[in-house]
Amino acid sequence: MSSDRRFTDVGGTPGGFGEFLLGFVMACIGGYLVTNQVTVTGSFWSFFGANSFGVTLIPMLLGVGLLFYDAKSKIGWLLTVAGALFILGGILANMHIYFRPTSLFQTIVMLVLLVGGLGLIAKSLKPHSAKR
Repeated sequence: MSSDRRFTDVGGTPGGFGEFLLGFVMACIGGYLVTNQVTVTGSFWSFFGANSFGVTLIPMLLGVGLLFYDAKSKIGWLLTVAGALFILGGILANMHIYFRPTSLFQTIVMLVLLVGGLGLIAKSLKPHSAKR
């Protein structure tokens, strides 16, 4: 790294700080607006016809108990991590995601802000020529 780096350097290349900042703000606003239009619901978590969320907690809770007894317990870590992954998988498998109705204009504005912001961020990482 050279000592003559400026605050306006982005991604190790000269220039582009303004583009990066504008792109970041646009991407954040667009991302917020898109995710604000999404509704997420869950469904009945069943296993062989019965509600089974509690059953999926058992391995993780046993693992946590073993870790409190001995933090170096390999079986404790295995049960805790496997149980957490099993719960995460169950949540994702039973999740329904819906995009709420919105006007075409609003959808275009949201997507242009998001994609345009990401494009500006990518452009800001390329080297810029010196201003004359």
